[in-house]
Amino acid sequence: MAEAVAVAAAEGDRSENAEYTYSKMKLGRIHGKLRFLGNRLKALTVVPQPPPDDGRVHFGSWVTLEDDDGEQYVYRIVGPDETSIEGGQISAESPMAHALLGRTLDDEIVVERPRGDLHATIVEICSSPPGR
Repeated sequence: MAEAVAVAAAEGDRSENAEYTYSKMKLGRIHGKLRFLGNRLKALTVVPQPPPDDGRVHFGSWVTLEDDDGEQYVYRIVGPDETSIEGGQISAESPMAHALLGRTLDDEIVVERPRGDLHATIVEICSSPPGR
């Protein structure tokens, strides 16, 4: 990207050079993203051990829920930078995680959602993915 800025700058008058302006703007966004990621890396904490297996939901726990219709959902509580809806990994800062943290097997939870409250029961708590 820096090379693209240099090439565009060599084309002459920078005040009317759209390619230079665009390249410079794009380079600024890249630098901003790198600064953001660098600051995130400084703030991250690696948790080397699995969550305690004491029957309670902790950060890092895998939790299986069953709703009123008998549908089951599996979630893992992770940090905000690790969330993945497809992988069932929810942020510890999410309303779902807040409803789950500290709960035990067979506890009923209610999570307020825009499309209606979710009523579910905790049917399994694991420190590794269920089925392993």
